[in-house]
Amino acid sequence: MSKILFILTSHDRMLNGEPTGVWLEEHAVPYLAFTRAGHQVTVTSIAGGKVPVDPKSAPTVEQANAWEQAIAALSDTPAFDTLDTDGFDAVYMPGGHGTVFDMPYNKQLHDLLFRFDATGRVIAALCHAPAVFAGMRRPDGTPFIAGRTVAAFTDAEEWAVDGVEKVPFLLETRLKELGAIHHGAPDWTSNVILDGNLVTGQNPQSSAAAATLLLGLL
Repeated sequence: MSKILFILTSHDRMLNGEPTGVWLEEHAVPYLAFTRAGHQVTVTSIAGGKVPVDPKSAPTVEQANAWEQAIAALSDTPAFDTLDTDGFDAVYMPGGHGTVFDMPYNKQLHDLLFRFDATGRVIAALCHAPAVFAGMRRPDGTPFIAGRTVAAFTDAEEWAVDGVEKVPFLLETRLKELGAIHHGAPDWTSNVILDGNLVTGQNPQSSAAAATLLLGLL
């Protein structure tokens, strides 16, 4: 059995005040895949407490029933930086627009990911969560993501959801500016990429594939 650390956004507003948070499917589908496979999942967030959920990702009645355990895990989370993370085998960050606001600017989170990377442990980020890499630089100033091959929410998808004016930066553009090799698929198609110990996925439709890939690595 492996131990997987989930780190979720705590940010609940877009630049225009529109509510946001984690995209529920991106949390729930991998959560259930990992727990049903017998792995131990610990759900944390940036600030601790109740995790905000993007209302646009509200589940259907059928999904709410299927995802009940995963949804319950969002009600009262510890802050990620209050835990000893040395014993975890992987870290997984689901997306949602909230991640673009609090993950790129959290040095403690960046330090944690650098430790995971240095020890060869799996780092997985889905949809908007690869925004965390936008703020990560090595001591010499080199971007962490430079030269790494990734999938992330595309600029075309951001335009499609009318989010361009509501976020601090366009994720695909920023990752490319930092030297990442970004491979985008057509809007709303599953797209997951493995680069060494780094797993990234493009959108909510990539949730199941990202979970399957991570399970294979464990």
